[in-house]
Amino acid sequence: MSAFNLLVILGATASGKTKLAVDLARFLNGEVMSADSRQVYKGLDIGSGKDLQEYQEIPYHLIDIVEPGYEYNIFDFQRDFISAFEDITSRNKLPILAGGSALYVDSIIKGYRLVEVPENPELRAELAEQDHKKLVERLKELKPNLHNTTDLIDTQRLIRAIEISEGEKNTPENVAYFPKLTPFITAINWEREILKQRITQRLKERLEHGLIEEVEQLHQQGVSWETLNFYGLEYRFVAQYLQGQLTKNDMFQKLNSAIHLFSKKQATWLRRLEKNGTKIHWLDGNQPTFEQAMKKIAQAT
Repeated sequence: MSAFNLLVILGATASGKTKLAVDLARFLNGEVMSADSRQVYKGLDIGSGKDLQEYQEIPYHLIDIVEPGYEYNIFDFQRDFISAFEDITSRNKLPILAGGSALYVDSIIKGYRLVEVPENPELRAELAEQDHKKLVERLKELKPNLHNTTDLIDTQRLIRAIEISEGEKNTPENVAYFPKLTPFITAINWEREILKQRITQRLKERLEHGLIEEVEQLHQQGVSWETLNFYGLEYRFVAQYLQGQLTKNDMFQKLNSAIHLFSKKQATWLRRLEKNGTKIHWLDGNQPTFEQAMKKIAQAT
């Protein structure tokens, strides 16, 4: 595996990422890391699709690591990813990242550490007195290789971008550390109609296996309806049903449609990722994905 030190498995929801990750981990002496923004929460099991029974003897990471109610964010994820990555590699195992949430995956494969920079009132007051042209010049001095040019248009975004750049510049090196990654990225692709069938079938199974009861129990344990709304589509629409805002049939239909729309956005993100230069090794979901992945890995090593 000398050609890469991280195996990444991407694909739309219900595409079969977890099963493939486990199969590859078993064969390649690996361990699986989740890149899902909801699987980090304890108790969000059915709705987040943890499918823990699929892992069997394979160790997994970044699942069930915080209590519901904690506002887990991308900075937390990067910190926890780095810790898990170094733990896995220190034992001569292959880290396999299965995702997941686009922002979380992006924060890893782009290979730079995000630093959480708080607001700086004194700097903001100083910047507020400068005209737009001077602000642009200052940001370009801080970020000569600036890619996100949208920050140069809006003055408030420009000020925040300078604030972040100044904060990053003053961040201790050990805080800004990011391991050297050489990822091998695969993605499972399905025909649109087949994927829609898989999504609908999986939603039916989740409802049959206690999704409504899971959301109800989380609320009884003190998780507010507002927080459940923050935890994504399944929790949002089931919470509306439990509050009497939707009938059960309406809940299913609206949730099913919303997940289909979300999967289309995931596909768009993957295409954009590839268009922007990320090499993706595509796997046909209609054929055995493990064999396809192993063949592509063999060609790369």
